Amino acid sequence: MGAVTVGETAEREDLLTAALGKAVQGAGAYSGSVFLRSRDRRALVLAATCGMPPSLLGGWRLIPVSSPIPVAAAFSTGRTVHLADADETVRRYPQLAVALPYAFGSCSVPVGAGGETFGALAVVWAAPSGSAGLSKSRRRHLRALAGRLGASLAALRARTGDPVECDPQTLPVEMPAPGAPAVRAGLFDWDLSTGALLADDELCALFGLDPRAFDGRADTLAARVHPGDRAAFRAAARAAAAEGRLVSRSLRVREDEDEGEGTGGERYRTVDIWGRVPEVRDERARSHLVGVVIDPRAGRAATAAVERLRDGLFSLTPDGRVSYANRSLAELLDVRGEVLLGQCLWDALPWLSDPAFEFRHRSVMISQAPSSFVACRPPDRWLAFSLHPDADGVTGRVVAVGRPPSAEEAPAEPPPAAAPARLGVMYHVLQLGSALTEAVTVREVCQVVADQLLPAFGGQQLALYVVRDGTMHLSFHTGHHESFLDWLEGMPLHARLPGTETLTSGIPLFIETRRVLAEGYPDIPTGEVNSWAYLPLIASGRPVGTCVLGFDEVHHFTTKDRGVLTALAGLIAQALERARLYDAEFALARGLQRGLLPHRLPDLPYVRTVARYLPCTSGMDIGGDWYDVIPTAGGVALVIGDVEGHSIAAAATMAQLRSAVRAFVAVGHAPGEVLAGVNRTLLDLDSGLLASCCYLALDPGSHRVHAVRAGHPPPLLRHPDGTAEVLNPETGPLLGVDPASDYPQTPIDLAPGSTLALYTDGLSEERGIDIDVGIDRLRAALAHAPAGSLDELADRLLQHARHSSYRADDIALLLTEYRPVTPAH
Repeated sequence: MGAVTVGETAEREDLLTAALGKAVQGAGAYSGSVFLRSRDRRALVLAATCGMPPSLLGGWRLIPVSSPIPVAAAFSTGRTVHLADADETVRRYPQLAVALPYAFGSCSVPVGAGGETFGALAVVWAAPSGSAGLSKSRRRHLRALAGRLGASLAALRARTGDPVECDPQTLPVEMPAPGAPAVRAGLFDWDLSTGALLADDELCALFGLDPRAFDGRADTLAARVHPGDRAAFRAAARAAAAEGRLVSRSLRVREDEDEGEGTGGERYRTVDIWGRVPEVRDERARSHLVGVVIDPRAGRAATAAVERLRDGLFSLTPDGRVSYANRSLAELLDVRGEVLLGQCLWDALPWLSDPAFEFRHRSVMISQAPSSFVACRPPDRWLAFSLHPDADGVTGRVVAVGRPPSAEEAPAEPPPAAAPARLGVMYHVLQLGSALTEAVTVREVCQVVADQLLPAFGGQQLALYVVRDGTMHLSFHTGHHESFLDWLEGMPLHARLPGTETLTSGIPLFIETRRVLAEGYPDIPTGEVNSWAYLPLIASGRPVGTCVLGFDEVHHFTTKDRGVLTALAGLIAQALERARLYDAEFALARGLQRGLLPHRLPDLPYVRTVARYLPCTSGMDIGGDWYDVIPTAGGVALVIGDVEGHSIAAAATMAQLRSAVRAFVAVGHAPGEVLAGVNRTLLDLDSGLLASCCYLALDPGSHRVHAVRAGHPPPLLRHPDGTAEVLNPETGPLLGVDPASDYPQTPIDLAPGSTLALYTDGLSEERGIDIDVGIDRLRAALAHAPAGSLDELADRLLQHARHSSYRADDIALLLTEYRPVTPAH
């Protein structure tokens, strides 16, 4: 696919900004953003923003698609994510609340067409606790806008080849929040030699004229100017034509509609006019004056009034930069006003560089609620700041106050120290730390690190090496260079290599070019990577491993990058060490679990059996599910059971019950007597646990099964013609309830070629779904699953469960295919 041209990019940007403006206005929001997918489809890139600069969001221009963030969730699921207020945000998306702990509501919708999702659109509004959020009609409107945007992007791609993707380095298009213009401006082209004047509609309106009736003469406009200003302005215009210089004048323009030129009782307002003669060789063109007339409305009067106040007043742009400061503010802050303009207060004033002050600004902008704080200007001048926001920025007021009681123990001067961390740095740390708390296994930790670090820093390769037996071993790699860092595998810690030296020294290593790498480590292959970051992973003083970021292009690591990555390395090390311990204990627990289940099922001539066991994913405690196939004198016993809970006690009880079943079967008890004996055994164990069980005694000579249940889900039967049914044999109470419990047996005819399915409730139960519905779904799956063998059938029945990221309970499955042959005794 060819490169996207400038014109195609501009057309895409026009589509994004038009949709974004309508979305913000239609939702009654003050800010909005559009994210498009990255080329590698691993991240969402901020493509356009309205009303809120990216810096207010902690510098998050890239969001991993797997992040638990509303925009990513809307993109991944194709559903609307509506968060009415901060309380709902905390409940549903705690990681977002950690990173942006402000009072706001948001709504994120997917952007796509034809089943393909290109990105997501989100709007944000002020939402104190208890807000209802957007109405259903506004949410539908927002979804419709996103749908139309997706269709337009799809049409653009079909016409031009634009892939509708964003490079991580692409700067987003920023547009201001919708609002009334601060000034009015009219354009003109004045022919000084003829007096003809071309004016746009806005200029006519500024002079109180109907644009449709304007005769195009300069004298007509001059009649609206204060008599005292006409001669001076004409003289300045003639001088501009003669000398080619810029004209800048102030004029008084009549506000009333009377025709007379007198000044008695008439009102005038002041406008500014700028004009210049075009710098061309054509003499006729040089007789023209082109320019603009600006009506600042009450700006001058407001500025004059503000300058008279003793309080310090200032205005901040949405990203926190000072756009205006009166003289009193400069005196209170003890700094020249020009030093402040264009700067953030916390950057221009060292004593305001604490991240708490930057946090205040973010808070008022995102929550759109006023705030105030007190700060000490060295050595002991205390100032009270109050911030009043709207979508266009913040107005601030500063007054001198006495020393607050809470500051009695504070030092008069801030101690000399390194510059404090910026909020963007803190948010990266918080975001990764929050995500790592949910990662349990080593694989999950590695995946979280890749999902967070690569999009955040624009890297393409990531490798995690762990230390095992004093040597480096690859634990995880992602990226399109398969041989990335292959040479580090198996290297001892004392080797002079960047991946080992950074770990033994504990100092991160940032290599920005191949030349720098060759100077320090001349024999190391570079492959297709041009920049590297080697991060030592050290937990509790012990080397855990090394995290390596690779960049296809030369990457300059700023001071901020280095600080963030160094801080994140400690979090990664602790999470990785915890996950390694978990994996070791998990493997031990699962090994014990497998040891308690049959190592292999008996090979019988008249039945074929297959079993599967899937542990739950919610913890590493072993459970109490079991299955068994026991040959008997008259056929075979098929058993499945489930002891409640996940613990060593549940597993131990399961092992004892399995042995009890085998003992009662061995002495020739009938099926009902087997479960009755097992029930008494469980009560004698006094474990305090309950258990369910299903026992089928298959007699191949009579083509019949005798079924007994103790509170267990019913077995399923698949007939030779492919239909399936839920068998409903009589059931007795759970095991471990009453020593006198009776367990009746139910005979069931079994046609040759039939398949029986026994299972535990982990396979049929789903959160929010009735148990009977779950069992019927399993029956339908058994009937319709195309399977060439019993093993394939078992795998198909477990397909959904295997791919589920969360299983609250263990799953045991026992399938038995009945073959019409006479058993050999």
